[in-house]
Amino acid sequence: MPLSPPRPSKAPFLGVGVGLRPVHYADILERAPRGELGVDWFEALSENYMVPGGRPLRVLDRVCEFAPVVLHGVSLNLGSVDPLDDNYLNELTKLVTRAKPRWISDHLCWTGVDGRNLHDLIPLPQTEESVRHVAARIARVQDRLGQRIAVENVSSYLRFTNDSMSEWDFLTAIAEASDCGILLDVNNVCVSAHNHGFDPRVYLDAVPAQRVFQIHLAGHSEAGPLRIDTHDHPVPKEVWSLYEYTVQRMGPVSTLVEWDDKIPSFNVLEAEAARARAVLARISHQAAAAAS
Repeated sequence: MPLSPPRPSKAPFLGVGVGLRPVHYADILERAPRGELGVDWFEALSENYMVPGGRPLRVLDRVCEFAPVVLHGVSLNLGSVDPLDDNYLNELTKLVTRAKPRWISDHLCWTGVDGRNLHDLIPLPQTEESVRHVAARIARVQDRLGQRIAVENVSSYLRFTNDSMSEWDFLTAIAEASDCGILLDVNNVCVSAHNHGFDPRVYLDAVPAQRVFQIHLAGHSEAGPLRIDTHDHPVPKEVWSLYEYTVQRMGPVSTLVEWDDKIPSFNVLEAEAARARAVLARISHQAAAAAS
């Protein structure tokens, strides 16, 4: 397997970031002016900032002054049969205009139907019909926003009887049909591989590197025979190993450490970010040495 081949993705390489969470606002705003932030960029949850005013928007404005920001949503509902939500897209467009994110992402799933939000990321049947349906909706969103978005692979715990392709082929087919980017969640690959009994490296080998805008790293939990994508633990050893494998194959990709529950101190997130940065640096050094 080649080390760090060129990545033709048009997404910029931002380094290693973390999620912008209210519990860390004070730390971030205190450390940034002193040049003491141990992270390179932030991912803001779109829905938390699609509000008419208040502290979240004020903090986001400040953060945008000193660090790159990307927007990551959970409610585009790309896989649903409901019409795309015009009000949601209007508010997202306003936020994009205000924050000027480096890119926008959401999930390859559905989150509600008949106007009801289930507040969960529900996987889709992996079929040609689903590919056509979702790709058309992504294309409409991209036309509305005036830019390509990235879609994230989600964790899954069951399969549909009418699945006709693998998850990696499904993800790739949708990205190519809609000409969108991919947010590659390595933890989700690890979780789904365990739950369904496939080799995660087969998945990672199949993802087109030129479409990968960003990588997610996170921790997961176990519930009986299943692994559950909980984002409430440090990144486990197996995910670190898969991350290193991914970077060796794809080259440096903007990486985010996710931690959404039982959120620790900012120092803990900085330490996780430093570990990811060390992986990127080590593989870049190995690639440079191999090329010389």
